[in-house]
Amino acid sequence: MAKHQSLTVLGGGSFGTALVKIFNDNEVTVTWYVKEDDGVKAINTSGQNPHYLSSVQLNTSLVHATNNIEEAIAASSTVVIAIPSAFIHQSLHPFLDLLKGKTIFSAVKGMVPETGQIIGDYLAEYAAVELKNFGVISGPCHAEEIALERRSYLTVSAVDTLKADQMKATLSNAYIRVSTGNDIIGTEYAAVLKNVYAIAAGIASGLGYGDNFQSVLISNAIREMKRYLGRIYKMKRNINQSAYLGDLLVTAYSDHSRNKRFGHRLGQGMTVEETFKAEKMIAEGAYAVKPVYLMAKSQKKALRTPIIDAVYKVVEKGASATEIFESLKEKLN
Repeated sequence: MAKHQSLTVLGGGSFGTALVKIFNDNEVTVTWYVKEDDGVKAINTSGQNPHYLSSVQLNTSLVHATNNIEEAIAASSTVVIAIPSAFIHQSLHPFLDLLKGKTIFSAVKGMVPETGQIIGDYLAEYAAVELKNFGVISGPCHAEEIALERRSYLTVSAVDTLKADQMKATLSNAYIRVSTGNDIIGTEYAAVLKNVYAIAAGIASGLGYGDNFQSVLISNAIREMKRYLGRIYKMKRNINQSAYLGDLLVTAYSDHSRNKRFGHRLGQGMTVEETFKAEKMIAEGAYAVKPVYLMAKSQKKALRTPIIDAVYKVVEKGASATEIFESLKEKLN
């Protein structure tokens, strides 16, 4: 399968930068929407993003950065969205009509706070993006390790196997291995849920719980994810595959994980507001926990989600992390 010769990337954060690096290394021409004026100037002149992964050196002949989102969307028939979920609505809503008829891949690992939707559902409702033209790029993969060209793995999900295979060819290289699948909804929700579970792991570490507890917490988390995905969108899936278990493990255990750091600060006694101020990068699980919780509670048949419930109470209700985890630990096995 031939790779894309050119495409558009929306989002100048760490994962957006990591994806542009992969495309750049694979000699794909990229039009890149970056919000910051100084970022656009630096990328176009020096090939470096001064705000995220600044050590990455890009070939400027293959990348054109712009802060004009209309220009970026119009430049390519394939658009990769890597804008943090917290800013999706305000960034894209005025321009959603421009996405109609294009092939869209979401590398967003969260839900749209304003609507409580995963990106695929949001684009289907507000931009009339058909399922056949939509795909997901997920992990397990930290942007920081892509910058270092450490062996990394990505998962591309799409119902159109040709589109999935073409994106696989566009991403694959010596340090990136890509798997493909068709579980778009499950993959999107898994990328959301793992951030919530990583916050739980961070809270536990901040409270002083050790490796023994963490192992049981994550073992319960993957079972909880399996129940959740099975209820939201039932299909045959192997929860032990990299897009599910693998992405959960790297997000819950790695020091690169902003969601784990967010939770750790909460466990140490900081408020949500203090934690947001202390973290430069967006912890998408903090925005996802409320819609994830409400989705679980809206099911006609009770869905048991003790870990999601615990994170919701700490993040959204300001409950004592110590007290909530005292209760949670009795529900794990």
